[in-house]
Amino acid sequence: MGSAVERTDEHVREYLIYRGFTNTLKHLDNDIKADKEKGFRVDKIIDQLQQFVQSFDLAGLKEYWLYLDKRLFSRLEDVYRSTVNKLRISLYRYYIINTVQKGNLEKTQEFFQKQASELQGQAEWRDWFILPFISSPEQNPAFCQYFSRQWSDTFLVSLHNFLSVLFQCMHILDFDAEVQKMTCLMEENEQLRQLLFALQTESRDQRDRDEMIHHKLPTYVQNMDRLGDTELDLVTSQRAVSTATTPTRNFFSTFLPQGRRTPGKPMQAISGSSPSQAAMGRKDTLSNQVSQVKEVKPASTQSSTSEPVSSQSQLSTNQSGNQNSRHKRIQDHEKERKELFSKPPPQTSEKKGELGEVEPPMESSSEPTDSSNSRSCGASQEEPPFIKLSQEEYGEHHSSIMHCRVDCSGRRVASLDVDGVIKVWSFNPIMQTKATIMSKSPLMSLEWATKPDRLLLLGSGVGTVRLYDTEAKKNLYEMNIDEAHPRILSLACSPSGSSFVCSAAAHSRSGSGESAPRLPITVSGQLLLWDTKTVKQQLQFSLEPEPVAINCTAFNHNGNLLVTGAADGVIRLFDMQRYESAMSWRAHEGEVYSVEFSYDENTVFSIGEDGKFIQWNIHRCGVKQSEQILPQDATGPFVLSGYSGYKQVQVPRGRLFTFDSEGQHVLTCSSSGGLIYRLASGESALERVLSLGGHKAPVVTVDWCSAVDCGTCLTASMDGKIKLSTLLAQKS
Repeated sequence: MGSAVERTDEHVREYLIYRGFTNTLKHLDNDIKADKEKGFRVDKIIDQLQQFVQSFDLAGLKEYWLYLDKRLFSRLEDVYRSTVNKLRISLYRYYIINTVQKGNLEKTQEFFQKQASELQGQAEWRDWFILPFISSPEQNPAFCQYFSRQWSDTFLVSLHNFLSVLFQCMHILDFDAEVQKMTCLMEENEQLRQLLFALQTESRDQRDRDEMIHHKLPTYVQNMDRLGDTELDLVTSQRAVSTATTPTRNFFSTFLPQGRRTPGKPMQAISGSSPSQAAMGRKDTLSNQVSQVKEVKPASTQSSTSEPVSSQSQLSTNQSGNQNSRHKRIQDHEKERKELFSKPPPQTSEKKGELGEVEPPMESSSEPTDSSNSRSCGASQEEPPFIKLSQEEYGEHHSSIMHCRVDCSGRRVASLDVDGVIKVWSFNPIMQTKATIMSKSPLMSLEWATKPDRLLLLGSGVGTVRLYDTEAKKNLYEMNIDEAHPRILSLACSPSGSSFVCSAAAHSRSGSGESAPRLPITVSGQLLLWDTKTVKQQLQFSLEPEPVAINCTAFNHNGNLLVTGAADGVIRLFDMQRYESAMSWRAHEGEVYSVEFSYDENTVFSIGEDGKFIQWNIHRCGVKQSEQILPQDATGPFVLSGYSGYKQVQVPRGRLFTFDSEGQHVLTCSSSGGLIYRLASGESALERVLSLGGHKAPVVTVDWCSAVDCGTCLTASMDGKIKLSTLLAQKS
């Protein structure tokens, strides 16, 4: 009960601070100090009663007990009135015994004088009026038990337990039960999530085993393609004898597998590519097919030399009977073929490419197929570190995205486009927009607050930072930064939630459009630290050698270090305990676009205008640990081309790279989706492992939210589309 009241008081304090009600806050603090219920803290109530007893303040003791009786005890049922009365009598006796033990007989006599009218008629006090006149009451058999330490301790414990049970039964602010309920639900959701991952992994393994089974086809299935060549050869020989067999050409064209037919090549080129080929293929076909071919060819020769009319009629009869048997046999093979090839193996595309040219002999073609199967099986043994389970699209924006960030709890996403529209949306269990923020002034930056995580910091282009409550859907406070530096380029909230860093810059001389460079080096800037509770500026950091615009900022895990990247290409590392610069070094030729701490926080990664992805050792100023050249679609400026020479250029503003939960993989931008690399040591610091894809326009900002084995990757592009890819980590 006490903890719930304290949390409520803290929420009220935060609300009054954000609203700026300082006078109300002062009155609240004064009332809390004078609170007789002590925030429903039992230990503090007992301490207050003991303080009255030890100071011999009988009036204060009676007044405080009367307040508790009216405020709390009067709400109890009549059954408990006797218990309350016994506790009151024991409290007064505890006071009298204390006055006798301290030798203050005046206070003892004063108690009986003031309470005589109230206590005379009560049987419990009948023998107590002689107490002041006994020389050694602690030795008197009627009073000796009250002078023992055991009685006083028993009384205090009984009073403490009674008040504790009373407060628990009142249910004034039953937060603890809600917290426990939420904890149970979260644990249940986590168990269901892990069960889902296990089922998906089991399904994937079963699918892989099924594909491996399809690789090893039976002999009669491998010979089914040769059946088509045999039948085509049969039809070709029969076409010279009678025109009645011409409809079978269309029939066999539908029977041939799609992988055997190459667009732009007639069927005659396939069927009559080489007589020796067909002969070699017939060696492996079914014996009854070969016998039929041999029976039909002599009949056709005989019909052409003697008795044409009778031979042709007999041949037609044989052909109709053979056709019926072939129809049945072909239909059976076709049925089996469809069943076996309903899930094509991965090497199907390779086979199509090989069969696009003139077919090699059948006996020799079986060897490359086996080798390709072995290669694919060998490659499948090395599993990728992540499996893309699904990819969803959020399409509520109608212009290019600037920022896209997940909050600390991983429940909400905030996205900002170039039109200044902010969407706050969730993706679990379904994708749903929670709030839409429309701003009259242009917005340039956003950042989630850490405590509480429902608050959103919004930086504008007119020198203001707003604190927005995403649940209440309203602005809590608006801070005026500096009129001389109105462009809020970057915001970073401390992990403790007590403060945030704000980067403000002057107007760019080259204009404020997106196609212009971000900021010339000559543009000045400020780096400020603000207190989130008092909503006041704490200090301004010193930027050496000259005040310059800071493009990006990032805290380490405990908020003791702050790293920044500036428009002059310099990375600065600040000690947040001393509020001073610890070190700085020139990192890039041109501007620094994005900076992040590594997982172990011994290094810092950065991406700059020069297209380099560099890892820096923070223990040795300016020392590179690795360097990698990234393509332009990963570092910007980002270009989107359209019809009639339309061209849109956007400079980087959001996060260009982010790490997974273990810091072993990094997600970067690309022209068609996010790319995931494995961080390695040495010259080749990046090893590409997975392409998320899914975009038709360049990706301009990314974010990666990790939870257990499932990671959620966000990739936002210039066409206003945001792809949410769910990954499953493969544990090695």
